[in-house]
Amino acid sequence: MASQFPAPIYRDTVLAHVFADAKRLFLDSMIEIDYAHLLMLTQQKIVSRETAVLCLRALDSLDLEAIRSTPYDGSVEDLFFLIEQKLADLCGADNAGRIHTARSRNDIDMTMYRMVLRSRLLATLDAVAALRTRLVTLASEHRSALMPAYTHNQPAQPTTLGHYLMAIIEILERDTERLRAAFLRVNRSPLGACAITTTGFPIDRAQTMTMLGFHGLQTNSYGAIASVDYITESCSVLAVTMLNLGRFAQDLLLWSTAEFNFLRLSDGYVQISSIMPQKRNPVPLEHVRILSSRSLSEAQSTLQSLHNTPFADMNDSEDSFQPLVDMAFTDGLRALLLLEGVLSEATFNLDHMRARAAGSFLTVTELADTLVRETGISFHQAHTFVAAAVKSANGIFSAEAMVASVLASLATAGVQAPEPSILFRALDPEYFVAIRSIPGGPALEALSPEIARAEAQLATDRVWLASQREQIQTAQRSIRKAADSLLAAQ
Repeated sequence: MASQFPAPIYRDTVLAHVFADAKRLFLDSMIEIDYAHLLMLTQQKIVSRETAVLCLRALDSLDLEAIRSTPYDGSVEDLFFLIEQKLADLCGADNAGRIHTARSRNDIDMTMYRMVLRSRLLATLDAVAALRTRLVTLASEHRSALMPAYTHNQPAQPTTLGHYLMAIIEILERDTERLRAAFLRVNRSPLGACAITTTGFPIDRAQTMTMLGFHGLQTNSYGAIASVDYITESCSVLAVTMLNLGRFAQDLLLWSTAEFNFLRLSDGYVQISSIMPQKRNPVPLEHVRILSSRSLSEAQSTLQSLHNTPFADMNDSEDSFQPLVDMAFTDGLRALLLLEGVLSEATFNLDHMRARAAGSFLTVTELADTLVRETGISFHQAHTFVAAAVKSANGIFSAEAMVASVLASLATAGVQAPEPSILFRALDPEYFVAIRSIPGGPALEALSPEIARAEAQLATDRVWLASQREQIQTAQRSIRKAADSLLAAQ
């Protein structure tokens, strides 16, 4: 015998979950859309002022907390119909039914999704800005702190902690640019597209666009309903941000090992062992790593979920899909906030980092460069002389031995040698850094302007963030003001 709607299995596997997700993620946006659409219908004289007043009073009377605690019982299909039912109970079915003039669940859904996604993007941008602020402070404080740079996980050349951190800051600046661009494409209103072809009613899409805080319209109604690229772009940008964050976290975890001993987390950010009394485990950094990996994977899963779906209104991008987007941004936000918190109390072992920068033959590139500048030989020949000196040292670095070996090679080749003091200077890590003063280098004269630029860019981005939030908040206040004005007139 055929079941009645909702079939128990369908109810338990789909509808109850969709209902719970909609209450958690979209209830506030759905109600905001009801207000804006009703006010526009009234302005356009599609709904009478008398009906509008009754509907506004009903909207004002909704107990949203009670709705959030309502379990799914199958008496309605979804949250939209529950709200419609409750409004009908408050102002009559005929009045409540008029709110749905010239709209569809399709354009309501697409509008809600964009409203929630834009808030996720702004929260992510806020967290990235907070992390950038922390890193700019650290880079400024440690702009002269020597440390080894690594290639292929091997010590390579001396640099500074400020130089390394500035590289991470630049990555986060690019992440910010990508997130901002995604936000601008998300923040377009699809409301008024209705099912997929708009409506014959003379609605004003620009009015609801403004009242809901959107920058513009997602104009083509077919695309407003069928397109998903605003989601896939946002999630792709998030995935890139999380990939970058995970690589930084991996470096910090390596620096926290006893073997590296570059970074020490505060007591508030370490966990102990239940058996080993000596352990100070940098567990929060591991959480940053897994949270960023989770976020990246969830963001990538949105693209995989939408691959080869039809260009149309479909549930593949809606009810059971949207929580995946929320998970990706929630985990990404957790990772960003946690890393900023860890770094706010962490300390660097500067003396040890400096000592490591002075050893392991890290300065010998400059020795080869100095030979080129002082003697006129080719870099290839200079590289050969210095490589021979390194090889003869058998892994034990000695400036005296290096200089002696190079002087011997120059003499054998019949090349006039520079003063030994010039060669010893080339092996000094501070000199190594100081002479690399072209744009992008670690020398103070190159790095300090970049730190200042990063501070200025951060200030600019914070102004932009504040302006976007203010636009949305202003729009929300305008809805309330318009509703109050209409109610006061009756």
